[in-house]
Amino acid sequence: VELSAMVRILIKGGKVVNDDCTQEADVYIENGIIQQVGKELMIPGGAKVIDASGKLVLPGGIDTSVHLEESFMNATTADDFYSGTKAALAGGTTMVIGHVLPEKNDSLLEAYESCRGSADSKACCDYALHVGVTWWGPKVRAEMEKLVREKGVSSFQMFMAYKDMFMLRDGELFQALQHCKDIGAIARVHAENGELVVEGAKEALDLGISGPEGIEISRPEELEAEATHRAITIANRAHCPIYLVNVSSMSAGDEVATAKMQGKVVHGETTTAYAVLNGMQYYHQDWAYAAAHVTVPPLRLDPSTPNYLMSLLGNDTLNVVASDHRPFTIKQRAMGKDDFTKIPHGLPGIQDRMSVIWEKGVIGGKMDENRFVAVTSSNAAKIYNLYPRKGRIIPGADADVVVWDPEGSKTISVDNQVQGGDVNLYEGLRCHGVPLVTISRGRLVYENGIFTCAEGSGKFCPLRTFPDYLYKKMVQREKVPDRCINVGSYSAGCNLQSHH
Repeated sequence: VELSAMVRILIKGGKVVNDDCTQEADVYIENGIIQQVGKELMIPGGAKVIDASGKLVLPGGIDTSVHLEESFMNATTADDFYSGTKAALAGGTTMVIGHVLPEKNDSLLEAYESCRGSADSKACCDYALHVGVTWWGPKVRAEMEKLVREKGVSSFQMFMAYKDMFMLRDGELFQALQHCKDIGAIARVHAENGELVVEGAKEALDLGISGPEGIEISRPEELEAEATHRAITIANRAHCPIYLVNVSSMSAGDEVATAKMQGKVVHGETTTAYAVLNGMQYYHQDWAYAAAHVTVPPLRLDPSTPNYLMSLLGNDTLNVVASDHRPFTIKQRAMGKDDFTKIPHGLPGIQDRMSVIWEKGVIGGKMDENRFVAVTSSNAAKIYNLYPRKGRIIPGADADVVVWDPEGSKTISVDNQVQGGDVNLYEGLRCHGVPLVTISRGRLVYENGIFTCAEGSGKFCPLRTFPDYLYKKMVQREKVPDRCINVGSYSAGCNLQSHH
């Protein structure tokens, strides 16, 4: 592995696309680092030259939510850290952030260590880990601090749903968010009203609704909107920046937009599936097809939802699009044949995220190529304190680079996918815009369908706390008396003074 790390690569003739500008420039890579970006570069001999004429050169994608080798609802996901990260590289993603989900009352540290143990030997691209705060108590509080201090974890995920499993009550969530704030961690919150989800499921099953459509009937979008509003309120009281995950509906998106307009420090993540598909799939006559779309929150029945969410990604209301890759097989889902609450939920998509968002977002006129880079890479790098080492093509950055062909196209199919599972949600979708070459830490790992990546060559990226992108405003506000912040016209004056 180390030998190939010495490779010199020159990407010639392409357009370099960052989140704020596009320029025609060559990119020279050596020792895993981008050394030079510009025209007429003076470079040492012996470099492998990649002709990128007519192509774009993008920062590698960062997928902020993937579930690999995860046991969940009596099933284990159909990708491990090797097959999953390999599929990511094939799609133009060069870093993933996985989930550690401790069982209720289990040690967060032990769950983290066991995940690291298997990931370090298998991952083909750089990775980091979120840890789920799936219960609350003094031990969790202490372990969160230790994870942040010694283990390179900077993000925790809290759940308002999954009653009797992962759900935190409002008071617990408040304390967890306060603690995140104190240690400078990123508070990821899954917002659905967990109490009403349970009641809704009971009601649906009593009415004899047992198929996949029960998932949307039992947890409609108002339960997400209500919990989103509540989460933002709790975070505001705890003075903690909040990062809402799996924003799946128009009404929840509106809650995020309103909070941002009020000046609250709120960020939102949606997934490829929510921004592309709708919940009419749950009514498909083929049970397996319908069940393959079961996820939480569910895909929404209002067919204008995906367009709306894609627009919110385009206008910075939502900051990040992840795959939330959690592939299960048809056989695994069949556990819920007679009861939709027993269908293991989650959707595949680690490989498709970049191409599908390009097709529906860029070709669809919802965002330009710079915004595409922002939502697939740079914003994640900023939020998780990796920027500009990742998420930007600039001298000194990690050489995580994708050569993208905006003219190329491919038809997505389960038959030619690298990712696990026996279904592809985008089957038959023709994507214009495909990754030709993927470079991870300066190594050419994928080129035109051929892999040259070594199992275990990916590195764990310890994440630093207190990212400016989330915390700078928060810290500043605590110095300033309250009146400056709340009064519209006066706050403008205050801010002007603080700049000079």
